[in-house]
Amino acid sequence: MISREQSTKQTAYTDPEALAEVLAHVADLATETDTEGDFPEEAFQLLAQAGLLAVTLPGQPLDHTQGHTAQLLTLLKRVGSANLAVGRVYEGHINALLLAQLFGNPEQRQQWHADVRQHHLFSVWNTQADDGILIHELGGGRYELEGYKTFCSGANWVSRPLVTGELMRQGHKSGWQMCIIPTERIAPLEADARFWKPLGMRASASFKLNFTGIVLDESDLLGKPGNYFQQPYFSGGAIRFAAVQLGGAEALLEATRLMLRSMGRVDDVFQQMRLAEMACQIESGNLWLTQAGANNDAWLHDGTDPARIVAYANMTRTAIEAICLRVMHLCEKSVGARGLLRPLPFERIHRDLTMYLRQPAPDATLVDIGRWVGHQTTATHDLWT
Repeated sequence: MISREQSTKQTAYTDPEALAEVLAHVADLATETDTEGDFPEEAFQLLAQAGLLAVTLPGQPLDHTQGHTAQLLTLLKRVGSANLAVGRVYEGHINALLLAQLFGNPEQRQQWHADVRQHHLFSVWNTQADDGILIHELGGGRYELEGYKTFCSGANWVSRPLVTGELMRQGHKSGWQMCIIPTERIAPLEADARFWKPLGMRASASFKLNFTGIVLDESDLLGKPGNYFQQPYFSGGAIRFAAVQLGGAEALLEATRLMLRSMGRVDDVFQQMRLAEMACQIESGNLWLTQAGANNDAWLHDGTDPARIVAYANMTRTAIEAICLRVMHLCEKSVGARGLLRPLPFERIHRDLTMYLRQPAPDATLVDIGRWVGHQTTATHDLWT
């Protein structure tokens, strides 16, 4: 849990200067936790105290129920620009709260919303290997977990992890079940930090954790088996991590501009060409996010086929990956070997973004887009209108 010296009463989100100050401080702290086994706890204290952990709760500026997805994506981009590792964990927190809003009952939502206001950090831990999670029904509304999760971003700093696993009833598989674990009720999770030896995103502390022996009750289970994979929410959420990724690319452009100005190189015609292309790439990403957010809200409201929402989210994800890769290449050419030396930020951002761009199934994602587009009988100019 993040320090909760005071509960959240207001948010810096509605004050542009206050928000910029918070994110600038998060960026300044980035190098301090760029080590394996560390976590940007102070950065999350800043986000919590600024009301940003609670910003999507009912009645808050980016209330999940009121259709503010484009604005949320912009916020995620800005957090990612400050620190990609923080952005990764923050996106997981936002994702968990969305799932709680979608599938929780009123009593659960009331409790979890109160937890957020007390600065509890949520996350979603779904990835596992062959020794993954089983949720055994014990009877009497009690359940026991067995197994491990990998890539548990935030590890033991997360106090409300949303964990998935196979629900076992009388020895039979009953579907993929979500649960939210109140960690103060259990012994500290056994963490294998040796698992996390990454190229980048070191500070996300994405350890392997052992959940064997944890006993939960009915109120800790979220939704029904299979809800986790419900579309368009499962695949459509790609627009959120794409927003964080674009923030990393934007940070590279900002750092490139600063370095070139400090060296008196901004009047070099070749540098101007690279800056121009990077600016075009970043603005293209911004337009993708804006349209993806607007489409998401409008299409959910209208009851549009979930496959259409997923196809557009997959296009957004694919386009922004290409944008980030191009910006990274142009940035490297602009700053040269000198710019890739510590303590300049390029080396860290490059490592973090390279790692974070490796999201699951990029080829299958592209195939899914083509399949959906190919099977539509609508005129091409009406596919997304």
